Parts: sequence; structure tokens; C-alpha cells
Amino acid sequence: MAVVQVLDRHALGIQSPPHQPPGRIPAVSDDASTTTTHAHTNPHPSPSVASITGTMSSNELAPSFAPFFGMELIEAGAGAAYGTAKAGIGIAGIGTYRPDLIMKSLIPIVMSGILAVYSLVISVLIASDIKPPPNNTYSLYAGFMHMAAGLSVGLSGLAAGYAIGIVGDAGVRSFMSQSRIFVGMVLILIFAEVLGLYGLIVALILNTRASG
Repeated sequence: MAVVQVLDRHALGIQSPPHQPPGRIPAVSDDASTTTTHAHTNPHPSPSVASITGTMSSNELAPSFAPFFGMELIEAGAGAAYGTAKAGIGIAGIGTYRPDLIMKSLIPIVMSGILAVYSLVISVLIASDIKPPPNNTYSLYAGFMHMAAGLSVGLSGLAAGYAIGIVGDAGVRSFMSQSRIFVGMVLILIFAEVLGLYGLIVALILNTRASG
């Protein structure tokens, strides 16, 4: 019966599969079809840095970091603080010997405080040009103009505060011994204060250019 089946297979042209030894896995031919795998994709991908910054700035001329350029105007407050502290040391020194001269010696303190008002004016003008994200029209040009305005009023206020502090400390100590030095001390303080005023004028012009 087995011989008849073998003859029938040869007559029909059917080849028997090759004999495989037990315990071995048949090799896969080269022309075998390969299966394709699909990578698992996250249906809710996390937002990238580019997409976040894209929502904050419309183009390259309006980056999200442009408003930070106007922060240099805090240096005017640092100059006012130094001038107040330095002149206050001299006033405290003469207060124990001549308490009647304390009121006249407060002029350097008042002039140092005016420097902080200069930076306050410029900071209010700069803040008025910064709009919320829906109306984001703050360009890089405006940011650089505000940086220049902040640098002009900040550095000039820092220099003026340093000069007022040095002159006030030495002036009030000398005023205790010689009252005639008071007029000269006030004139020196006025010219030191004008340095901060020059920076304020330049900052106002730059801020006007940035808005226009």
C-alpha cells in the first residue's frame, strides 16, 4: 500500500518534503515573507520646547525673552541705596556731636532717593509697552531699545548714587567743623545728581523710539 502511494505521488509530480532530523527547526528561506511591526505611538505626545516657545512668540523678531532686556534699570536703585547708606553713615557720625546739623545734612539722602524715582518712571513706561500673549506685539527691536534705556538710566543712576554717597559722607563731616562748606557741598551734590538726570533724558528718548 505504501509503494502504491509513492508511485501515485511521483505520477502527479508532488515532491515529498525533505527529511528533517528530530529536534531541529526548519530553516527559513530567503524569499520568505517578513512581517512588519508597527511602533507604538503615544496618542497624547508631550509638548516640545519648540511648540511651547512657538506659542509665546510669533516669529524670530518677537522672541519670548525680549522683555527681560529692560531689567538693567534696577541698577539705578542700587546706586540710590549706596548713596543713602554712605551719606547716612556720615550723618550718624555727626549726630552725636552736633544734633542741630542733622536736618541740613539730609540733603544727600534726599538726592539719592530721587535716583530711584528716575528708574521708576522708566520702568512704568517700559511696562506699558509689554502686552499679554494674545496681543503679543513686543518685538526684538523694542527689547533692545528698552535694554538701552534701562542701561542709560541704570548705569547713570549707579554712578550718580556712588558720587552722592562719597560727597555726602565727606561733606557732612566737614560741615560739622566748618559751616562755610555747606554751599560748596550742595553744588557738588547737584552736579552729581545731574548725571542721573542725563541718563533719564536719554532713556526717555530711547523709549519713545521703541514705541514709535
